[in-house]
Amino acid sequence: MDHKPGNDCYRILFLGDVVGRPGRNAVHEYMNSLVNTFHPTFVIINGENSAAGVGITPDIAESFFREGADAITLGNHAFHKREIEAYLNKDKPIVRPWNMPKGTPGRGFTILEKAGIRLAVVNLCGRVYMDQYGDPFALIDETWPSFEGAHVFIDFHAEATSEKIAFGFHVDGKAAAVVGTHTHVTTADEQILPKGTAYITDVGMCGPWPSVLGMDREIILRKFRTTLPTRFEVAEAPGVISGVIVDVLKETGRATDIRRVRRPKQGDDI
Repeated sequence: MDHKPGNDCYRILFLGDVVGRPGRNAVHEYMNSLVNTFHPTFVIINGENSAAGVGITPDIAESFFREGADAITLGNHAFHKREIEAYLNKDKPIVRPWNMPKGTPGRGFTILEKAGIRLAVVNLCGRVYMDQYGDPFALIDETWPSFEGAHVFIDFHAEATSEKIAFGFHVDGKAAAVVGTHTHVTTADEQILPKGTAYITDVGMCGPWPSVLGMDREIILRKFRTTLPTRFEVAEAPGVISGVIVDVLKETGRATDIRRVRRPKQGDDI
């Protein structure tokens, strides 16, 4: 991949679920380098696990904006820190799952404007093995006019790979990108779908490694071996960055490229 997008494209950098202090430290350590290397127009971060491994606080959200995030997406742990509720009602580009009940604090999408591009950043939760969320397929169908002609980037926070893939095809040709979050495990299926939507089943996490999904591996092993109730704790290990770079045509809002990015690098990551 060229370090700069072509003149007909703009670029989105998306970072997967930030887990605890190690994830936050990794964002702080690598963000400037990623921005200076890849020149994204928009930077989006999933921050739903950034406060001690579950939820987010206003102070942490503000730290991500200072690091250069244009928007923050959340997920099923969006409200695990009570102090975030009032913050979500402020005029900030932070979004919780759109398919939550009416009256839930916050909003499900935000529209960013930069360099002549309008980008709607949408957060949705899946329903398979998850809490009771509304139908994301029906919701997205009903409300495309809400995006006011903007290009659309969707963080689909879901457990089941089949649901994520199905949703990607459901919006193929309408959304610029659908990126999966929630499982914390990076998949190797990044692709441009037939009608021009960039897709990956899961971006992975920004968090401690080695660990089990960001949690202390010895605690998790004990849980699997004994099945006894266990309090999970974020691993005390160096943080890694997992994300994707997406190039999108300015005129049509269709993607031309999607690549995994990891710091420190591993395998074929860029």
